[in-house]
Amino acid sequence: MNPALLYPFILVAGVLQALGNSMNAQLRGALVNPWLAATVSFVPITLVFATLFLVMPTPLPTAESLAAMPWYAPLGGVAGAVAVFGGLAFVDKVGAGPFNGLVITANILTSLALDAFGLFGLQAAGFKPLPWLGGGLMLAGIVLIARASPGESADRDHGLNPRLLYPFILGAGALQAIGVVWNAQLRGALVNPWLAALVSFLPVVFAFTLLVLLRPSPLPERGDLARMRWWMPLAGLTGAVAVFAGLLFVDTVGAGAFNGLLITANLLTSIALDHFGWLGMRQVRAGPARLAGAGLMGVGILLISLG
Repeated sequence: MNPALLYPFILVAGVLQALGNSMNAQLRGALVNPWLAATVSFVPITLVFATLFLVMPTPLPTAESLAAMPWYAPLGGVAGAVAVFGGLAFVDKVGAGPFNGLVITANILTSLALDAFGLFGLQAAGFKPLPWLGGGLMLAGIVLIARASPGESADRDHGLNPRLLYPFILGAGALQAIGVVWNAQLRGALVNPWLAALVSFLPVVFAFTLLVLLRPSPLPERGDLARMRWWMPLAGLTGAVAVFAGLLFVDTVGAGAFNGLLITANLLTSIALDHFGWLGMRQVRAGPARLAGAGLMGVGILLISLG
């Protein structure tokens, strides 16, 4: 099969990944309690992976592969969930464009560092100037996008400047990149990709459920639930499409092409969500600075893919 035939599916996965963050923000608005919203978002993903494992239960891991598994490998889903929770908590405060741009940039730069230094069992690839130049362009691009975001878009309830949230969002993006590496090692140990995905997401659901039990208030009222649209609880599933795509296609098209397509679709969709105010997002027009920032990030992604 020609790998280029898979490109449209990967682009759709990137679009859905960006939509998932905005959908999660709306889900939190309806359910009020952020831990409850996160639990509702992750439960459908876990059920889907459990069903896939029941349908395709083989191959299964051996005792040797389990013994070689690093202790942190099952925590890949928890690391990646930080970015999902960040979207749920922060995307409506900073905007879809800056949020996804910050997450993507931190993700890419962390991935470059992981490859360069051979962290978490990866083979050290050393310093390659082209990808790091691309990372620098992505950083410049997100600076343009962030500066073009209205500074008065503070949290109306608490008077918080959204830019104070940027370090936390960057940390979430870094953890997302680390989570991908941990998930890859988990899949290597458990052999079956659906079992690996299920094991990765189970601790996430357990953690958020525990947090709901510890912090059960505030809870949504009848009016809040009445405003909840049918698609809001599917936010986690839309983001999980990118996980499915990675499991199925990354070996065929290559990691560089896959991530380049996925991230480009994610970024452009995020800019469109802000520009048109879709999915309840506060409308922020995509002026020249934002478009220039998106262009710089696109060139950066291309350089990283070529490197």
